Amino acid sequence: MTDIIRAKVARILNSREIAITAGTSQGVEVGMLFDVLDQKGENICDPDTGEILGSIARPKVRVKVTQVQERIAVASTFKKEKINVGGSGVAIAEFGLVSRAFMPPKYITKYETLKTDEKTWEDLNEEMSYVKSGDPVVQVLIDLNETETNG
Repeated sequence: MTDIIRAKVARILNSREIAITAGTSQGVEVGMLFDVLDQKGENICDPDTGEILGSIARPKVRVKVTQVQERIAVASTFKKEKINVGGSGVAIAEFGLVSRAFMPPKYITKYETLKTDEKTWEDLNEEMSYVKSGDPVVQVLIDLNETETNG
């Protein structure tokens, strides 16, 4: 089995994309998945003694590699959901607030975004985890039995 690729967030490019500090020279390929991790992790203590048993890395967001160069890669959020911003499609009735319920459904695709306090190329307004330059990034190996419904 190959070693898991570890890197860091080099730069936040926009609300969905980051640049990471690993590329083809480290074995990164388009389509690979990475988790951006909390730098601190979370200590797990023995409930009886209070002794710290270890620390668990907590993922903030999962991204998929879309571009690769020798020493860097661009990865993007990819989870999405369809949201109805229209009506229920029952029938078209009179104008006004009530009529919206009778309008046909109108679906939009909404992608997961990053939350950051760093300057990016576009404004962010999602209630997601904060991602910062320097955050550790770790390759995600997907179990072949696991089915991915998003992306």
